[in-house]
Amino acid sequence: MGEGSIRSHIRRLRFENGEMTQQELAARAGCTRQTIGALEQGGYVPSLALAFRIARVFGLGIEDVFEYEG
Repeated sequence: MGEGSIRSHIRRLRFENGEMTQQELAARAGCTRQTIGALEQGGYVPSLALAFRIARVFGLGIEDVFEYEG
C-alpha cells in the first residue's frame, strides 16, 4: 500500500491569527521553530500528539490544520 502525504495549513492559520510567528506557535505547541518551518514546507510529518497540540493552539480540529492526500 502506497503512502500518502500530509499537507498543512499552518502558515495561513498563523497569519489569520494575528500574524503569529513560527516561534510563538512553537512555544505554545511545545516544539521548535524549526519543526514549524519544516511542517509549513511539507518536509516533516508531525506525530499525532504534536498535530493535536498545534490544532488546539488554533482552536481547531486536526483535519482543519492538516490534510491527508492519499
